[in-house]
Amino acid sequence: QSALIQPRSVSGSPGQSVTISCTGTSSDVGSYNIVSWYQQHPGTAPQLMIYRVSYWPSGVPDRFSGSKSGNTAEEETDYYCYSHATSITFHSGPKFIGK
Repeated sequence: QSALIQPRSVSGSPGQSVTISCTGTSSDVGSYNIVSWYQQHPGTAPQLMIYRVSYWPSGVPDRFSGSKSGNTAEEETDYYCYSHATSITFHSGPKFIGK
C-alpha cells in the first residue's frame, strides 16, 4: 500500500506565501483529482480546508488554495493531505507551519 509523503516541516513568516507539498504516486495522487487538505489545531478535530485539489468549503479563507498565501500566527499548526483512490484511503503525516 502506498502512502502520501509530506516534509516534516515548512516554515514561513506572517504574510508570506507557504506551499505544503504532498507527494504520492500515479495510483493515488497522480491519476486522481481527489486530494484534500485538513488543518488540525492541538486538542481539536481536523477541519477540512481544501477538497478535490482546489476547492474550499464555506468559511475557509480563499487564500487557502492548494497553495496558501498570507499565513498568520493562528495558522501555524498541523496540516494533513488525504487522497481517496478507488477503494483505498491514503494518509500522510502531520505538517507544522510556522517558525
